[in-house]
Amino acid sequence: MRLSTLVVNNEEKGAVITKNGAVLIEDINQAFDQNWHTNLFDVISHNQLISFNEWYKAEGKSLVENYQNYVPKNELVYGPLYRHPRKIWGIGLNYVEHAADLSEKAPSTEPASFMKPDTTIIGPNDTIEIPHQSHRTTAEAELGVIIGKVCKDVSEEDAESVVAGYTTIIDMTAEDILEKNPRYLTRSKSFDTFFSFGPQLVTPDEVEDVLALNVSTVINGKLHRKNVVANMTFRPWNLVSFHSKVMTLLPGDIISTGTPGAVHINDEDTVECHIDGFEKLVNKVRDLKVANVK
Repeated sequence: MRLSTLVVNNEEKGAVITKNGAVLIEDINQAFDQNWHTNLFDVISHNQLISFNEWYKAEGKSLVENYQNYVPKNELVYGPLYRHPRKIWGIGLNYVEHAADLSEKAPSTEPASFMKPDTTIIGPNDTIEIPHQSHRTTAEAELGVIIGKVCKDVSEEDAESVVAGYTTIIDMTAEDILEKNPRYLTRSKSFDTFFSFGPQLVTPDEVEDVLALNVSTVINGKLHRKNVVANMTFRPWNLVSFHSKVMTLLPGDIISTGTPGAVHINDEDTVECHIDGFEKLVNKVRDLKVANVK
């Protein structure tokens, strides 16, 4: 199953993606006598996603795909999947090749992780804003892992069982701020609009092999860097397990697993995250310093 949050009449509403477009969860409830939460974060945090997906696979898919009150593909306006996860974990330098780009040594014993506030979140087609404080900002396409259950001290073998799904992410870094001092990492990662999230949550049963997924950073329609998840130093199950041993993970928490390559972004650029089999994530760029001059 593939889920999204759509902007409908200035409201953000959960929806199921179909071959024709999308059907709002509130319409599914009314048409098929169901009682799912209509907000995607509530579906996850109230432990409805598994039962929702089971219903969908057993009988709901044919009903929903043939339902006539759908939003056509060309009219879909996506919001971020949700706006207030309890935690966003980011992973730095998780592909050896990316570390080499920055002339840094990739971590080899433990992930180089950091946290981001939810005020960084934007959605598909929203604008990334390069802040006044930065003159060299990068964008990084990444695979996102969304936690589906309350969990602590999860083994790598059991990690997949606590995952709600996967998504596309574009993470931003004020690289020039970070280069001044590595202790400035949190600030360099935490400006408003520095975390684009969506457009679709893809449930694990829709992904044949996570390790075989290619993740690509694309800038102005041109491929900047691509790599396969199997080439991560710390693969998704390791990341889930490792961070669950640091703190309790909660439904809706996000682990952004690292980028194959960061690209410098400038005013009026378009940056994209492409992952095999996923709807691409696209964002325009505005440099606030240039905007003020204009």
